[in-house]
Amino acid sequence: MNWKNVILIGAVTLLPISMLGQANILNAKKPQDIGKKTEAQKAMDNDTYLEYGYVDDRDILWSKTVWEVIDLDERVNFPLYYPLDTIDIGKDRRSLYDVFIKNIKSGKLTDVYVDSYFTEKRVFSDLEATLQKVDTTDLGYEQINAGEELSDEYINRRDLTAADIEEYRIKGIWYFDKRQGELKYRMLGIAPVAPDVNFIDDESMDPADAKVELFWVWLPSARQILHDAKVFNQRNSAQPISFDMLLNARRFNGTIYKEDNVHGDRVIQEYIADNALFQLLESKRIKETIRDREQDMWAY
Repeated sequence: MNWKNVILIGAVTLLPISMLGQANILNAKKPQDIGKKTEAQKAMDNDTYLEYGYVDDRDILWSKTVWEVIDLDERVNFPLYYPLDTIDIGKDRRSLYDVFIKNIKSGKLTDVYVDSYFTEKRVFSDLEATLQKVDTTDLGYEQINAGEELSDEYINRRDLTAADIEEYRIKGIWYFDKRQGELKYRMLGIAPVAPDVNFIDDESMDPADAKVELFWVWLPSARQILHDAKVFNQRNSAQPISFDMLLNARRFNGTIYKEDNVHGDRVIQEYIADNALFQLLESKRIKETIRDREQDMWAY
């Protein structure tokens, strides 16, 4: 390999990642032209998500609802967590939490609920107490007691950011479609989980006890928003994928922590306490039971 090829490969490697995978980058005469598509490109794109097919209740031979946790410390789940610093990166790349918050603020994402049973709706003003901590310092209280107006310098504000999200919890249903003759999965909701903002900097609190579900998003109504938000593709940066594709294709690793059962959908930790290994084995047992269900349908 000659030196010209080495220099060329090095130059391409050192290009900013945020510039890769953008439309019209090779035809742009100015940086402002990057990302702008021609009318012909827009007409040929047909850029939309793949809609769910209709499933009649009579075609569901068997189903089971499960709740899973997606640990963001696992490398395979990094696309849901990063990027965290969005100052030096394009607007087309954001973490999943930032996508949710932006669209909840703007009112585009309205199907936001308190829990995974989707019975009580929330708007952004209802979530502010969960996402932000406002505290007054001792000097601020002295200023108030003296009858003076509270200064901003004596007010501490702590906002939850994408860096504070530790995991996601998802709810989905596995079902056997007798018309298609196969076992399928449909995700119903997703929730970001972070430490309680009121105790996030309190070292005396057990981190496991301080985790709270910030809100639950009804996934079927958020698919267009998730489709418009792109995820960095580590295998081919010229072809980014969408959050909708990533979630529906299950390109992540999740661990079951609860299933629907006669005990009021109790979580695994309630009947297997203080034993992480047995809890993981129970999660795998539930997963194997679901997987074996499809084999049992075809066994005689």
